[in-house]
Amino acid sequence: MHRFQDSHDVAAQYGPDWWVPIYRRAFPTLMSAVAVEHDGWAQRGGIDRLLTLACGRTYTVDEKIRTEDWPDVLLERWSNERARSPGWVQKPLACDFIAYAYAPAATCVLLPVPSLQRAWRQHGRQWIGLYGQRRAKNAGYTSVSVPVPRGVLMQAIVEAMFVS
Repeated sequence: MHRFQDSHDVAAQYGPDWWVPIYRRAFPTLMSAVAVEHDGWAQRGGIDRLLTLACGRTYTVDEKIRTEDWPDVLLERWSNERARSPGWVQKPLACDFIAYAYAPAATCVLLPVPSLQRAWRQHGRQWIGLYGQRRAKNAGYTSVSVPVPRGVLMQAIVEAMFVS
């Protein structure tokens, strides 16, 4: 059984000393990376960290971490399958990016949320048919995710950026 607290504990192992160098590579003018640690509207909107660049621009990031180097991104379709609570790929989020990291390789895919969610709307049903779904039993609920190969997902995100 998957427990949220276990996931939270794993994520806690990967604090700013782990994330900040990744963000510095992605955003060379990064000035600060402030963790949003307390429950509230920001955490519930998917904001784990606030990044500020030298120009004053800010980005908000939802951090996801996998402890193995899988060739896919697990897109959470339902956070609670029985209640039909939308997962992060389809619910409204306040963050700009999902930082989806693979811990052993210290690599990260920055997924722009609007384009990611548009790609899901355009391809989600097809991906479910092609790649199936993965269920994680949690304490009292089951979450459902779709394992989409990274290359397939990134191509769909790029295509989702074109609007006609």
